[in-house]
Amino acid sequence: MSFLNTKEIKAGYGFKMDGYWVWCGSVISDPVGGYQMYAARWPKEYPMFEGYIFKSEIVRAWSDNLYGSYEYVETVLPCEGTPQWCRKMVHNPTVVKYKDKYLLYFIGSTYSFDAPDGNDIVKLRNKKDLVYDNIRIGMAVSETARGPWRVMPEPILLPREGKWDDIIVTNPAPCITPEGKIYLYYRSNTPDGLRIGLAVADTPDGPYKRVQDKPVTENFHIEDPFVWHNGTCFNMLAKDISGNITDGEKNCGAYFISEDGINWKVGTPAKGYSRTQILEGKGEVTLGCVERPQLFFNEEGFPVCMFAAAGDGPGHFTNAVNTWNMAIPVDGINERA
Repeated sequence: MSFLNTKEIKAGYGFKMDGYWVWCGSVISDPVGGYQMYAARWPKEYPMFEGYIFKSEIVRAWSDNLYGSYEYVETVLPCEGTPQWCRKMVHNPTVVKYKDKYLLYFIGSTYSFDAPDGNDIVKLRNKKDLVYDNIRIGMAVSETARGPWRVMPEPILLPREGKWDDIIVTNPAPCITPEGKIYLYYRSNTPDGLRIGLAVADTPDGPYKRVQDKPVTENFHIEDPFVWHNGTCFNMLAKDISGNITDGEKNCGAYFISEDGINWKVGTPAKGYSRTQILEGKGEVTLGCVERPQLFFNEEGFPVCMFAAAGDGPGHFTNAVNTWNMAIPVDGINERA
């Protein structure tokens, strides 16, 4: 049993691009018409994992139907005028509406050398840490759901030297509270596994201040959080890497709830969603990847679609031959803490 009751995925749902790895995927309705998706892509001339670290960019795709198919419109970042700190790589986009503005959160990095050739896996692996260690969380602002976007000149969140999150800050997951605060969840790496932290800001420009020196998920080996507030409590979907939370199914979605956004407990049911989905014409298929979950809510505040990074291959994104953004219709609930 899963928190989200996922339904059949029709052929053509979501977003894919020939010749590119597609990852992430965050969608917002456009008052002018249709739906805008912000996703990451990088050329398939590069390997899937190492390639994103050097070549990922954020693109905008559009559809007149929530579920798609989405069609590429433009590359959003990097672009002319992009700040130096994120000029070479951007990834992990999440778009939210805040009052009369739109906010695009992402990670970015830069490097001073030429990117190795996509076929030179040895050089890619030797140099990837030089890029990975420079990853920061940034934000761009727009007056419309389709841009243009003004990128903040500096990152909004940095690693902290000597703290649990001193290696990296990544996987930004903004949650707008009923009071208008921005709870920015993020992931970092520790010797005990991946952990989720929290920084809070009163306005989009920040500052984003940590609520505490330790992670808010100390005992859970998870990443890719998506957090929302249902008017009563905070909810989270996240990728359970070990499968300890989700009945032994690795790399699927775990579900958590919290009264204050800081102290989290496993929800009921614990599994948020499975990697096994029903595909039109194919029946039940267990995919290699269904991660980076992003929910879309109807006007009543209930989730009606989960967008997720999907990949074929036997159980891990490094084994994928193809990746895309998958639009999964859902019948969701809003559990109360």
